[in-house]
Amino acid sequence: MIHYFCANKNRKMKKLLIAILAFTTIGTSLAQGDTIPKNWRLKATYGLNGTQSSFINWNAGGRNNIALLGYIEASANYSKGNYKWDNDLGLALGGLQYIGKGNSGPLQKTDDKIDFTSNFGVKIKEHWYISVLGNFKTQFMDGFSYPNDSIRTSTFMAPGYSTFAIGIDYKPTDNFSIFLSPIAAKMTFVNDQVLADAGEFGVEGATYDDFGNLLTAGKRFRGEFGAYFKMMYNRTLVKNIDVKSKLELFSNYLNNPENIDVAAEVIFNFKVNSWFSASLNLNLLYDHDITIRDVNGNSGPRTQFKSVLGLGVSYTMRNFKE
Repeated sequence: MIHYFCANKNRKMKKLLIAILAFTTIGTSLAQGDTIPKNWRLKATYGLNGTQSSFINWNAGGRNNIALLGYIEASANYSKGNYKWDNDLGLALGGLQYIGKGNSGPLQKTDDKIDFTSNFGVKIKEHWYISVLGNFKTQFMDGFSYPNDSIRTSTFMAPGYSTFAIGIDYKPTDNFSIFLSPIAAKMTFVNDQVLADAGEFGVEGATYDDFGNLLTAGKRFRGEFGAYFKMMYNRTLVKNIDVKSKLELFSNYLNNPENIDVAAEVIFNFKVNSWFSASLNLNLLYDHDITIRDVNGNSGPRTQFKSVLGLGVSYTMRNFKE
């Protein structure tokens, strides 16, 4: 599925600018490592990737375009005695614009992500913690299904996902952890009544009479109770090549527990020097409650896959040595 920016959503751009400003402030603090308590490990990576293509009398064809993708990957981890508190934030927003006379069209969204996780744990034995985990995911901008750019298919907090879980966390190193919770709540928010009425993202849709008149509006919230699993693994593969990965699984005890929600992400970072880099982001999603229509008009739950490859500039600030 391809999405588009909605140009007139200034309030959402304000949210983006506020987020960037907040992490610029964090970056300034990172640069002044002596102001950070030694029990905190802080890291923030800022990146901007771009491509530009132009064609003149090119027999093979092509459309002039320019694409930009900005992202922030930040973490703030605290450890002291028997306590740990890990926080991770991922932001990404990118788009592609076709250029040229009669060839521009709308600005097409290529990536859009807000993903925040916080995990607080108390050590019960070496590498093992009783932990409480919270997660929040949504997007900045409106999304539309290509080629129809007039009907919105998603927006900020439609969907929005929040997970709250209590369980056991195994963390033998700073680069690897496994969290397992038999007591977890997953909340889905659809803060758009049109999408809620259509029953998108698993919420209960609107009901109508035989003449198409609205009887009850669609619900904007869906709660699920079940088991949650999360694994994170980060490491340096070889010099100047880092990988950051995570896998999340959720089973709803109350409705078809055999249908496992899956969210997986792998990010490769390739460093050329202190400023220039390349990145490859791979994402896989499956949620049995999300209905997707294919090119043939068939609807049903489907595996979603996204890959983003970029070359550009990035800068990392931290208050510790790796």
